[in-house]
Amino acid sequence: MSNLLSQGYFALFLIISLGIILGHIKIKGISLDLSAVIFVALLFGHFGVTIPNSFQKIGLLLFIFTIGIQAGPGFFEAFRKQGLQLIITAVALVIIGALTTFVLGLAFNLDFNIAVGLFTGALTSTPGLAVATEISDSPLASIGYGIAYPFGVIGVILFTHLLPKILKVNPKEEERKYEEQIQVDNPELFNQNFLVENANTFGKTIGELHIRKMTKANISRVLHKGLAIVPNKDTILHLGDKIKAIGTKEALERIKILIGKTIPDVMPLDTKHYDTRWVLVTNEDVVNKSLAQLNLWSIYNATVTRIRRSGIELLPTPNRRLRFGDRLMIACDKKNISHLIKLMGNEDKKLSETNFLPIALGIILGVLLGKIDIPIWGNLNFNLGITGGVLVASLILSRIGKTGPIIWAMPDTGNRLLRQFGLLLFLAVVGTKAGVHFSSTLAEYGIKLFVIGGIITIIPMITSLIIGRFL
Repeated sequence: MSNLLSQGYFALFLIISLGIILGHIKIKGISLDLSAVIFVALLFGHFGVTIPNSFQKIGLLLFIFTIGIQAGPGFFEAFRKQGLQLIITAVALVIIGALTTFVLGLAFNLDFNIAVGLFTGALTSTPGLAVATEISDSPLASIGYGIAYPFGVIGVILFTHLLPKILKVNPKEEERKYEEQIQVDNPELFNQNFLVENANTFGKTIGELHIRKMTKANISRVLHKGLAIVPNKDTILHLGDKIKAIGTKEALERIKILIGKTIPDVMPLDTKHYDTRWVLVTNEDVVNKSLAQLNLWSIYNATVTRIRRSGIELLPTPNRRLRFGDRLMIACDKKNISHLIKLMGNEDKKLSETNFLPIALGIILGVLLGKIDIPIWGNLNFNLGITGGVLVASLILSRIGKTGPIIWAMPDTGNRLLRQFGLLLFLAVVGTKAGVHFSSTLAEYGIKLFVIGGIITIIPMITSLIIGRFL
């Protein structure tokens, strides 16, 4: 067994396995999950087990990149809506944590390297530790991280469990309010039937009436002389025609004003000539293209009536750009449906396939970006470092969505697997490195390192809570 443990790969997977088992144990509904790996790693490191440092770098890069790819589109949307509030809260948390560390480090005469390690561990900042170890080239940063990280995790878990009781807040009610806000930002779509009775619309085409532009709704069906068809911009409306429109409640109200009263009639499509179905966007050629660019109306006599993205239904406006994995509700001529499906891809299996080329290229671009020195003042330069560069690059690439034939997106299952694997590699290496010097460091500093780490965790949490919740 000692020979096997001397092999880094065996020790690595043994630590990960035991850590996952430990992480699944729940006490009063609370578990450590993947974070338990660092506790096991500390123990193994204490008894002399080491793992090559390269595993730590690989794990960290995978972890950071997958976070950026997943968060990219939502990050910029959230930044646009709540950027100032989020930035102030985040910056306050980091600055207060840094000041707390600085003051305690001076008060207790701590080595700078171990103090920085305590700071990154207390805030469970893996990119922070990467920068600390890169700059200091000292094992003390990892030791400080390993000492402060456990309470950094447990403290946050306990804090978030107790917080609703302290603030007397009902989490279910907060969730309901949040979902209501999502509905405001992405209103639910409805469909309704209308009777064409406004004289101003008689004999005019849908294109001439600018229905989509004026009402923000889509007409998915027109019933003329008993025959229901999928309309296009050249479809003429006549007195007594019936139409089916899809849009928000406000959009349907505008249709009512423009076209005529609502009717309860069911409007079955002529299934001999038309088809309506959900189609999945998996073809790289259409990703990032807008509906206006695809011109489905003119080419395929097809209408996109709904777009479903990440469980949210979006209105298919002409400027709406398609993303990999979107589901489109399309009404189309039967003779064209096969061509349309081929155009969109509609291959479910592609959602579960992970192409490693974008991951490798994205990490390379991120590492190069992190090496660029940015002059600040005088001889003072700043760079993002490896992890900062990879994070920024992945956020931007995810937002771009596609570059030539390369799609900067990952299926959820693949992203989750690589993210967890990266974190497990990182925690296993950091824990064993810290465990080697764990007892000697404790002998020098005593229990106060744990206390300092706990204070660095608690003070920024409480302060950022006050700023975020009350200010």
